[in-house]
Amino acid sequence: MTGTLATAGRVLGQLRHDPRSIVMLLFLPSILLLLFRYVFDQQPQVFARVGPQMLALFPFILMFLITSVTMVRERISGTLERLLTTPLRRGELIGGYALALGVLALAQSAISLAVAQWGLDLGLDRPWEALVFAILGSVVGTALGLLASAFARTEFQAVQFMPLVIIPQILVCGLLVPVDRMPDVLQWLSAVMPLTYSTDAFTSLANGADAAERLTDLLVLIGFAVGSIAVASLTLRRRTP
Repeated sequence: MTGTLATAGRVLGQLRHDPRSIVMLLFLPSILLLLFRYVFDQQPQVFARVGPQMLALFPFILMFLITSVTMVRERISGTLERLLTTPLRRGELIGGYALALGVLALAQSAISLAVAQWGLDLGLDRPWEALVFAILGSVVGTALGLLASAFARTEFQAVQFMPLVIIPQILVCGLLVPVDRMPDVLQWLSAVMPLTYSTDAFTSLANGADAAERLTDLLVLIGFAVGSIAVASLTLRRRTP
């Protein structure tokens, strides 16, 4: 646990000296949400329907990209190799990165939700519950980024994982077409994609559904986050071949 906290403190300390990255991490989802709102300025009903799902989508994508690129950069620079020569265990190292980026995900989600709820009048029921799902979505993006970084040799390759990991989820998560209207094979694919459960939770919140309907979404997202972090710790490499 001490190693996890020490790693998280080091990562947050590094980010503190990179204000541009902090600004992008914290505010870019809100800026994209504002842009999305004004794209549909003459069609407020479209934003009311799709806007909640954007709260799941934008942070998920951003945290995946930032995390995967950051981890590859740490490995290329030799930082991971130096850390793994210490008594620090792989699980503690990955946990530290996840914790540090999770703290940023918390702040990012709170800002995005505040902008959506009170700045754009999105009108989500139970804003605190929405915050929990926003944080979970960001953490899942972080966890998948940690996992993807294990298979990338360069930062460019890390970015190339986006079409493989992110775009299929956007296509089958229910954002474009309701999941129950898709062919059976796509419904099966959708069922194993974490973004499906994140967007479903926000749609449910926007429709004022009972909290019990989101229990499955909550448990699946937690499972994806924990599972991805666990696998990432097992596949962590000291250096780039």
